[in-house]
Amino acid sequence: MAADSIVLLSLVEEFVSGLQDSKAKDAATCVKDGQFTILELVEALGLSLTSSQPHTRARAVQLLSEVLHDCYGGLTEREVEVLIAFYENRLKDHYVITPAVLQGLRALTKCTVLPPGSAVSMLRSLFQDVHVQSLMLGERACVYNMLINLMATREAELKGLGADFVFGFVQSMDGERDPRNLLLAFQIARTIVLRGYDLGKFTEELFEVTSCYFPIDFSPPPNDPHGITREELVQMLRDVLTGTARFAEFLLPLIIEKLDSDVQSAKLDSLQTLIAGVSKYEHKDVAEYLEGLWASLRREVFQTASEKIEAAGLAALTALTSCLSRSVLNSDSEDSLSTFLQLVLTDCRHHLCEPDLKLVWPSAKLLQAACSASNRASHVVADAVMPALIEQYNGTAQCSQRRTLLEVVQQFVQSVKTCENEESAFSAFRPPLCSMVFSALTETNASLQITATSVLTSLAQQNDLLLDSDVELAVDHLTRLLLTKEDERVSLAVVECAGALAELSSAAFVTNLIPRLKEELFSKPTDQNDSSEASEKHSHHAVRQRCLSALAAVSTQPGVVQESAPVLLEVLGSAHTGGFVFSVEEVVAACGSLRRIAERVQDTEETGRCFHDIIIPRLLSLALQAALQGEGSTGRRSPLLQELVLAAMVPVISTSCFRLQPTLAEQTATRLVSLFLDGDVSFLPDNSFPSNLQLLKQEDSWSQSQMVCLLLGCVCSLPRTVEVPRLDELMTQLEEMSCTCSHLLSYTSAAKCFAGLANKRAPGESLDCLIQRTTKRVCSELDCASSPVRTQAFTLLIWVAKALLLRYHPLYSTLTDKLFSLLDDADLGPAAADAFWLLMSDSPDILNRGCHADIRIMYRQRFFSENSAKLVQGFNAAPQEKKPNYLKALSNIVNKLPKQVQLTELPALLSLLLEALSCPDHGVQLSTLSCLQPVLIEPPPALIQQLEALVGRLLGLTSSAVMSVRIASLRCIHSISCFPAHEVLPFRARVLRALSRPLDDHKRLVRREAVRARAEWFLLGSPGGS
Repeated sequence: MAADSIVLLSLVEEFVSGLQDSKAKDAATCVKDGQFTILELVEALGLSLTSSQPHTRARAVQLLSEVLHDCYGGLTEREVEVLIAFYENRLKDHYVITPAVLQGLRALTKCTVLPPGSAVSMLRSLFQDVHVQSLMLGERACVYNMLINLMATREAELKGLGADFVFGFVQSMDGERDPRNLLLAFQIARTIVLRGYDLGKFTEELFEVTSCYFPIDFSPPPNDPHGITREELVQMLRDVLTGTARFAEFLLPLIIEKLDSDVQSAKLDSLQTLIAGVSKYEHKDVAEYLEGLWASLRREVFQTASEKIEAAGLAALTALTSCLSRSVLNSDSEDSLSTFLQLVLTDCRHHLCEPDLKLVWPSAKLLQAACSASNRASHVVADAVMPALIEQYNGTAQCSQRRTLLEVVQQFVQSVKTCENEESAFSAFRPPLCSMVFSALTETNASLQITATSVLTSLAQQNDLLLDSDVELAVDHLTRLLLTKEDERVSLAVVECAGALAELSSAAFVTNLIPRLKEELFSKPTDQNDSSEASEKHSHHAVRQRCLSALAAVSTQPGVVQESAPVLLEVLGSAHTGGFVFSVEEVVAACGSLRRIAERVQDTEETGRCFHDIIIPRLLSLALQAALQGEGSTGRRSPLLQELVLAAMVPVISTSCFRLQPTLAEQTATRLVSLFLDGDVSFLPDNSFPSNLQLLKQEDSWSQSQMVCLLLGCVCSLPRTVEVPRLDELMTQLEEMSCTCSHLLSYTSAAKCFAGLANKRAPGESLDCLIQRTTKRVCSELDCASSPVRTQAFTLLIWVAKALLLRYHPLYSTLTDKLFSLLDDADLGPAAADAFWLLMSDSPDILNRGCHADIRIMYRQRFFSENSAKLVQGFNAAPQEKKPNYLKALSNIVNKLPKQVQLTELPALLSLLLEALSCPDHGVQLSTLSCLQPVLIEPPPALIQQLEALVGRLLGLTSSAVMSVRIASLRCIHSISCFPAHEVLPFRARVLRALSRPLDDHKRLVRREAVRARAEWFLLGSPGGS
């Protein structure tokens, strides 16, 4: 013990007299280790604490406080009681001791064993003996943190102080200017108002001491280490000012005053604070200030040039009206909502009768904002406004005015949000509203018709605003416009409106629209003379396209799909048989409509059955009939044989299978696998097919072999939880087809299908053996320069490499290494370079997340990090004529990397990228420029060091024969003008001379980029320039 006492006295002496601050940590360690207690430390400090020198006493208290900062968790209640008494007494000591005392008290406020009443005792001493605002920044923060700690753990005791606590805090905060401390002070004030502390007679004082900072005007200095933002201060202060309704009488006049400010941020802050406040107030809190608030809000919407302020003003009006709508009416109380809405109506309603004047829309927006606040408000506004709008619409014949009035009506309808059991405010005006819309649909003005369809869509989205009879009449009008109106804008609007109405009432579309569209689809153009035959065919084609789009748009309900899908399938069937002449574009459009139906229709068992039992079998049947008809036919060839049509069928099948329920998906996969492996056609309609079909072994019949793309659409879009039957046999035959078939679509689809299955196949020895076998076969074909199927093997190599790369399969590197080696190949080198673009990009039809592919995060970065060195080594070793292949491969890889990775890796690859700019291949140039352009915005030092070479190459590309290369190079030159001025000024004259030529380029887009770039370089170094 004597030794411990000596150590303790030594630590005290060295800290107090020797001014060695590190000894405080040593003392804290000794206390934690139990060598001595806190109270023994106090005894050891005795002489220093009673010294006649204030600085000596301050050092002694500082040592004790720093030890407490590390050891407060191990104190007993008795020790805490003694220390609090000691520190309270020290607050009356010399002012130089106060900072250390406050640090000690702050540590004690964190103790979990504070004796009862000690929190009140500390605060009384603090408020009585310390003038907080005379302290330094750190000491003021210490006081605020003490209050925060005590409010978190001793709330009941502090509330026992009553209004004295609030008064003490107000005195402590009054005059605070540092934003770091303001955040703490606002946090305390927010807790006071939200946790129900007694404000007593100091309500106004608390409001004044906080509201003097409103609105916040703070811009943090550059590179602020504290990270305090204006938004944090604004939100914290807003929480204080709007935290209690007792502040309403002070806050609302303040907001009205601040809305007169010319500072846009102050206006916006005031409006947002008003929104936050009235959401918590009752109607009696705001009743006295309604006229002033309305005048300010009206002015901001009528006169502002800022969309943000206008939007905030409208939102504030909605919030204020909503506040008034929450009032409960008594027989002897005034209806504040009616009073306020009368103010709004008086100032705005008459402007709606002047549709040519600029105040129509501000007035309409204000009324709509009030209307959207509540059901009560919507009824009041609608009853006052709608009769005048309807009367004016019926009284004018000008299309522009009618369109404006319809747009105003639409905004009113959209602003009302009703619950299912509430009657819409516009229910009473349903007949005249429908009459307005239907009359507009009969007009010849396209803009008026488009607006009418938008209003009709809005009416359909409200409860009970359209009866079944109204929907039927609307369908008649829409059908007429669809079949007779040539304007594409009107057609798009009609199709969109039809889709919205179909969700409301499908019966009218099943009985009226779909039969009429079917009739039009299968009608023939009327006989015309030769001069008008071409235009008539074009018009009939346009009508058919609109009909096909409309069929897809209205098919969102299972009942509608069962009627519309057979029509689309009949189009495909007629195109195949030649019963009616349909162009390839129309057949593709029919497939596109089936795909959109599969995407948008409600996901139900009924819908799944429709696709499983009808649509998919019918598509396969038609495609198989066309394939069996064969390429050898001397007569008319079915359009279903064309690649465009098959490519349009694939998304129909893939989307359908993607959305099928698991059981149906498995059954569909089983059917297709049996069809392609065994020739099982039992599930197909019109079953007149031969029984010995072998679709995956038809290398000599491209019409049959290309059907593998339909198999791809099914089995590669299934979830990984759905098991594909006979997978080994299927993949073996797909591999065989992809390596032996000579038809491009057939072997490409087989390779993609093989890759899609390999990507989702469960890991294990079976998959590894399959990949090794395939790799061996592919490499043997590629190594034989005279092989007739090198291109097929190369295609399979690319897709399998991508499938394995996406899932990080360990064997992927064998395939990609082979791909790297092909960059030196005389025949396949350019194709190998292009293949890296496919490896790094997302595929639209397969191996994407929409097809449930196994895709690991950051696979691109991993591939680059593992293979960039191989590219560089290959480039250095390659003969000159092969180097462009490596440059193009590098550009394709880097171009798909995230920007941050590009910035990190650029220094090591910069020389190669600069070399790529000199490559004669325009594809390499464009890919490299698109890679460099985002990097030039924040150039790394390595790029600036190569500025001479970079500028020279970019200026040379401004005269390229390819427009896209010229544009990209000019954009890069533009970006370089933002480099540090001392780095780019030496190039100014040279760049300006070189840019004079593209100023006269024959392409406008090139001239525009040249003007922008030259303007920046011209201003370089001048005042106000870059």
